[in-house]
Amino acid sequence: MIELLTDPAAWIGLATLVVLEIVLGIDNLIFIAILTEKLPPHQRDRARVIGLSLALLMRLGLLSVISWLVTLTTPLFTVLGFGLSGRDLILLLGGLFLLFKATTELHERLEGVEHSKTRSNGYASFGLVVAQIVVLDAVFSLDAVITAVGMVEHLPVMMAAVVISIGVMLLASKPLTRFVNAHPTVVVLCLSFLLMIGLSLVAEGLGFHLPKGYLYAAIGFSILIEFFNQLARRNMVRLEARRPLRERTAESVLRLLGGRMQREEQAPADEQGSAPAELPAFALEERHMVSGVLSLAERNLRSIMTPRADVAWIDLDAPADEVKQQLLEAAHGMLPLCRGSLDEVVGVAWAKDLLGVLMRGGRLEEATSLRAPLYVPESTTVIKLIDIFRDTRGQLALVNDEYGLLKGVVTPMDVLEAIAGEFPDEDEELEIRENGPGQWIVAGSADLHQLELALETDGLVSEDESYTSLAGFLLARFDYLPKVSEVMPFRGYEFRVIDADEQRIKSVLVRRQPAESLAAA
Repeated sequence: MIELLTDPAAWIGLATLVVLEIVLGIDNLIFIAILTEKLPPHQRDRARVIGLSLALLMRLGLLSVISWLVTLTTPLFTVLGFGLSGRDLILLLGGLFLLFKATTELHERLEGVEHSKTRSNGYASFGLVVAQIVVLDAVFSLDAVITAVGMVEHLPVMMAAVVISIGVMLLASKPLTRFVNAHPTVVVLCLSFLLMIGLSLVAEGLGFHLPKGYLYAAIGFSILIEFFNQLARRNMVRLEARRPLRERTAESVLRLLGGRMQREEQAPADEQGSAPAELPAFALEERHMVSGVLSLAERNLRSIMTPRADVAWIDLDAPADEVKQQLLEAAHGMLPLCRGSLDEVVGVAWAKDLLGVLMRGGRLEEATSLRAPLYVPESTTVIKLIDIFRDTRGQLALVNDEYGLLKGVVTPMDVLEAIAGEFPDEDEELEIRENGPGQWIVAGSADLHQLELALETDGLVSEDESYTSLAGFLLARFDYLPKVSEVMPFRGYEFRVIDADEQRIKSVLVRRQPAESLAAA
């Protein structure tokens, strides 16, 4: 024993054999990782330790009966001209078992059909998994022991190499199992390795020697390709993580709802004559509402407010009869009260309360229902506005810019329209009206978020929020105020100005361009 400790050749042989034993045990470790996944989580570590411990005991036991192993090469009988020894039978049966098990596992992974469920919860029994590990340990242990016998002459060196290699595999088994289970493509790759190993065992059992170098070269090349694949996936995930979480979540939800991106992805398949895609579980209106909710935190008040030019207000300096007529014709329940212009707001009040004051012959300034105006900056998000309305019990907010100039007014109804679409008053028309198949007449003041939903497209909304309406979008694209009949194509649509004056774009005809014209372009 002392001579072995001082013999450099023994140490070199030990180091070499440890490396080979670990390499030969990797396939066993991979299969144990796949089998233990079928167990409940609290039993997996125990099964993994039992499996590798059995492998250790088997290898030590087989090393102890080396003389018996030598006799296994003696032919026991002949079949079709092939002399089969005990070693050949073990390799042949083990290879066939490996081919069968790897094939069924691959089928289960690829087809999603589980072949055996011993319990209602889908987990395999502990005894069944351990029994399969024992069978595989027997096959893989024989391969490793024969390698040890062929490389080293001293039994203690062989046993030390086996103990060290199993110890290393015990330490690496849990991280390897976690990695394999977390990456489905790695599981399929490992099962394909087991198919190759099973084929080589069957060939060895039938007397056809396959150089292990070819086998390991193929496995090594596949592992290298899978490494590049995992690296590419990791970089893709890292790049995706740079996008805001809210944006990624909203995109995923819209995909599940059958949003426009899903339809765009399916378009090439439909053009090739494939079967029509399954209809989404949510109706178009439901998808629009969900999309509206998801965009609330990104939208500021400019996109939903009534602009200054369209605000209805009461002039306190106007004659009483004129104010009374204005109140009777008012489409909104609450109105701002001003003195001379919208820049001199005195307060806000309900139209019915103001009308009651006038009917009693009082003055509007003396109205007890007059409320102090609620001002909010135009950069406020819609989500924040909801909180403001809830805290102040407000029904009308005045929107100011950074210089304190009144830009418009906003109400809870505007928030609801941002989610569910327009609710026009009796004297109003829809801002987005269908004018035939693939055609819409759209007001210049139409909200771009709602227009995107109606056209089932994207790219209309400004990324820097420099504009919020269709008129703003066209002005930004034309870079000047377009005249009537001027046309601008954009992402498969044609925007034609049909009504405009010297100050603004009033209405636009939007038409979906035919497929042939898109192909020609």
